[in-house]
Amino acid sequence: MPILIAIMAMPLMGASPLAALPPVAIATIAGATLQQSAQRTAATDVVDIPADRHDRPTVPVMINNQGPHRFLIDTGAERTVLSKSVASSLGLLPTGQRTLMGIAGSRTVDIVAVDEVTLGRHSFYGLDAPLLDGYDIGADGIVGLDSLQGQRVLIDFEHARMAVGEARQLGGDNGFEIVVHARRRSGQLILTNALVDGIRTDVVIDTGAESSIGNRALQKALERKRQSGQTQLISVTGQQITADIGLAREVVLDGMTLGNTAIAFADAPPFRKLGLEKRPALFLGMAQLKLFRRVAIDFALREVLFDLPGTNRDTRNRPDWDLMPPSQAR
Repeated sequence: MPILIAIMAMPLMGASPLAALPPVAIATIAGATLQQSAQRTAATDVVDIPADRHDRPTVPVMINNQGPHRFLIDTGAERTVLSKSVASSLGLLPTGQRTLMGIAGSRTVDIVAVDEVTLGRHSFYGLDAPLLDGYDIGADGIVGLDSLQGQRVLIDFEHARMAVGEARQLGGDNGFEIVVHARRRSGQLILTNALVDGIRTDVVIDTGAESSIGNRALQKALERKRQSGQTQLISVTGQQITADIGLAREVVLDGMTLGNTAIAFADAPPFRKLGLEKRPALFLGMAQLKLFRRVAIDFALREVLFDLPGTNRDTRNRPDWDLMPPSQAR
C-alpha cells in the first residue's frame, strides 16, 4: 500500500512566481567526461549545513588549502564550479574555456585548474573548474558529481547536517524505510520506476534545485491543458527560461507517495544531455526532499535512500555523527 508522505501547498502560484523559483544549480560541461578523483582518506565527513539565500544547503570547502568557502552540494551538476570572486582571491587564472550547460541554455565560460578541493577530511585533486558569477550561483561555488563519485551523500534535514563518506561508515541502510535502486548515466543516478499521476517517469534527485522541474514529455503525457501560469527559471549561468507551472497530484517513488507536488515544466537542456528529452522525466528538488527526515544519495551502490517522517526510530545502531550536537560534529 502506498505511503502518503505529505500534502503540500502550491508554492509557485503566488503573486511573484519568479521569486518562488531560485536559480537552478544544474551545470554540465558539454562533451566532457567525469574523472575519478584521488581521495586522501575514506573517513566520514560531517558538516553542519547552513543555507544559501535560496534555502539550499551549503558546506564549507577548502580550495588549495585556503578557505573555508561556502559551496552548494549539487547532485544535479556534472562539474565542481567556482565563483569568479573566489578564483580571483586565490590568484587562479583562466587556463582555457569550455561550454557550460545550465537549466536555461549553454554559454562559454573560463575554466581554472584547481590542485585540491577539500570537503571535511576528503580531498579531490586535479579538477578543471568552470567559473561563474557568485550571485548567479548563490554561493562561493558548487560541489558537483566529479567530487562525489564513489561516495554517499547523506542529508539530515532533522539536524541540519550533511555527511559524505562510504555507506558502512554512515550506518548503512539502518533507519531508512525506503531504498530505491537507480541506474547510472553520465555519472548521474536515475530512478526509473517512479510514477507521476500514473505516468512512468525517470527521476533525478537534484540537491541544487529548490523546485522540481519536469520536461515537456512529462507535461504532454499528463495532458495538462490548463496550466497555473508561467514563471522564469534562472540558471547558474545567469540565463533564464520560461516554464509552465503545474501540479502533480501524486509522485510515487517505490511505494511512497508525495502529494500535490509543484512542477515547473520546461524544455531544459540537461534533459537532452542525459538522453531524457523524449520520455517523461523529472528533476526532484529540495522542496520535496525536505519532506523526509534524511535522504542519502549513494553513488557507489547506485541507491537513493529515504528516512520517512512520523516513523519510530531506533537510534541504538546509528552512527555517532547522527547523535552529536552541532558543536561536536567536526
